[in-house]
Amino acid sequence: MSDRTFIRHVVFFSAADKKDVDRIIAGLSLLKDIPHASVLEITQNSRVDALSGEVDVVVYGEFADDAALQAYKAHPIYQQSIDVVRPLREMRIAADF
Repeated sequence: MSDRTFIRHVVFFSAADKKDVDRIIAGLSLLKDIPHASVLEITQNSRVDALSGEVDVVVYGEFADDAALQAYKAHPIYQQSIDVVRPLREMRIAADF
């Protein structure tokens, strides 16, 4: 285990319809207006790894601690983003470490 003092939050999304990837990115980009992340990136998967093509969009965030991550998830914009993205996505996998 690392001795770093922050939490990394990574979420992978796949689009139910590939034509909606830009809409998913736009919906997830709302999250950038939430003040609790030290770093927050939303990007389309570059698909450099030829063995895995399931992921269309990646969210990467860094949070000072669990309280900051929980405050981020409790923010009203977080629910707004879910309301936009959930109907467009097929898969969502999240990991925190």
